Amino acid sequence: MALKKGIKDLIAEAEKKSQGISADAAQARLGDPGTVFVDLRDVRELERDGMIPGAFHAPRGMLEFWVDPDSPYYKPVFAPGKTLILYCAADWRGVLAAAALADMGVENVLHLEGGLGQWKKAGRPVAEKPAHKEKA
Repeated sequence: MALKKGIKDLIAEAEKKSQGISADAAQARLGDPGTVFVDLRDVRELERDGMIPGAFHAPRGMLEFWVDPDSPYYKPVFAPGKTLILYCAADWRGVLAAAALADMGVENVLHLEGGLGQWKKAGRPVAEKPAHKEKA
């Protein structure tokens, strides 16, 4: 079966709609209260590979729901006024997610070029996934 568009086509289109940020530039924004690092990976990836310190975990499948203030799943961490740096393992999901948010009209969205793999390869800081908080 031939697809109309394969993943390479989708990523190429998404790259035209989104803006990347290098690991160097992203690391300079660690700890900046105006920046939110958003980890799009599956929870098993977080447990196995760690995550950027202070990042917010937003599974890729929920991102658009969590960003939209009209959604019952909205998360205040996505309130306007902050720069979002989206990342995954290799930046494929990051690019697609950044393009989706651009299509939604979300401003100040970047994707981490090379994803967590490039981040780690360059020796940048990685933390363990925070323990799940029990509901009271």
